[in-house]
Amino acid sequence: MATLKQPSLFVTLLALLAVSLFVAPTTSTSRKILKHHPCPTDGFRVKLRHVDSGKNLTKLERVQHGMKRGKSRLQRLNAMVLAASTAPDSDKLEAPTHAGNGEYLMELAIGTPPLSYPAVLDTGSDLIWTQCKPCTRCYKQPTPIFDPKKSSSFSKVSCDSSLCSALPSSTCSDGCEYVYSYGDYSVTQGVLGTETFTFGKSKKKVSVHNIGFGCGEDNEGDGFEQASGLVGLGRGPLSLVSQLKEPRFSYCLTPIDDRKKSVLLLGSSAKVKDSKGVTTPLIKNPLQPSFYYLSLEGISVGDTRLPIEKSTFEVGDDGSGGAIIDSGTTITYIEEKAFDELKKEFISQTKLPVDKSSSTGLDLCFSLPSDSTEVEIPKLIFHFSGGDLELPAENYMIGDSSLGVACLAMGASSGMSIFGNVQQQNILVNHDLEKDTISFIPTSCDEL
Repeated sequence: MATLKQPSLFVTLLALLAVSLFVAPTTSTSRKILKHHPCPTDGFRVKLRHVDSGKNLTKLERVQHGMKRGKSRLQRLNAMVLAASTAPDSDKLEAPTHAGNGEYLMELAIGTPPLSYPAVLDTGSDLIWTQCKPCTRCYKQPTPIFDPKKSSSFSKVSCDSSLCSALPSSTCSDGCEYVYSYGDYSVTQGVLGTETFTFGKSKKKVSVHNIGFGCGEDNEGDGFEQASGLVGLGRGPLSLVSQLKEPRFSYCLTPIDDRKKSVLLLGSSAKVKDSKGVTTPLIKNPLQPSFYYLSLEGISVGDTRLPIEKSTFEVGDDGSGGAIIDSGTTITYIEEKAFDELKKEFISQTKLPVDKSSSTGLDLCFSLPSDSTEVEIPKLIFHFSGGDLELPAENYMIGDSSLGVACLAMGASSGMSIFGNVQQQNILVNHDLEKDTISFIPTSCDEL
């Protein structure tokens, strides 16, 4: 595998026998918080694994799989914003659809005694839920279904509780009953309860009591089969970070072709001491209060600032547009006109023929030379309010020697823009919900 060396101008293609190609850039310029329980004093960390970990796939194949899963997610994210912006005024603040499946799984345990299970990590929604007995309709999951009757710490949430009132849709019968839809006809419904959740392993285990969660007795939809539930990390009151009363969390994602696990840091463990990164304000969208909107102002390819109107990445008065950061979307999608400009500039600055025959599913691929010719790839810089984030080449250009192509890991969106997880690799992403900021700090995530 070709190694990425800074500040080298080029990387040679002598090592293309590896399944992935890292192409070096040129160095020249070519919320509401519910009052429940504090996070443990020292905070805690949870290991994350990619949904395709352990599979014999190239980096490009992993991206393709993620894009296939993410296609429905992208559609539902845009559908959610559209539904909220066109809903009657009385319904606008509680759009009943949410982001859904994701790309990373976290291990946790529920109940007393604790029952371990894997859950999808989702920064695009709030509700924590798992499948529960008695199950009227449940999908096949990798671990035993949780039985609340066998847990001494389970209790149902009353209809007049703040947790119940935070639900976008609920009814009152035998306790607070919920319905939580994910926009593509995926849905979980059941009873809202509180439980003890345990995070981490061995001596570093941390248990937190009275976490509100959905005990799902009727669940269906795509994308959940590798997990036994979902943990929402959105900005809303039902999310794990909100309930912990520690409005700070970080995650650091290892490259998707790396066997080493990523990490989620919560509470004081998420405090950032390094000042070398970029810190930018988080924007709020009243119609989609759970999403983390970025204050993205522009993009540069090499030394060329793309002619993109500043309003392109701003949230419109009707809640449309804007740019969010999302752990559950694989590649970055930007508004169509902006992507056309980016694509055009990449073609102009990259001295390689455009590959039009490739079936990679990515919008822009270049044909790699068959010899050991050096390849020059322009820099890619995202301009945020507060600073500029220059991405490493492997976070936006993916090569495949068997196909003889190098492809830009980005695409076009017909709605809001999404900063995906490939672009976040080996970057400590710190969310500070007290200051309403997000920080990007280049980090070797496998060393955390």
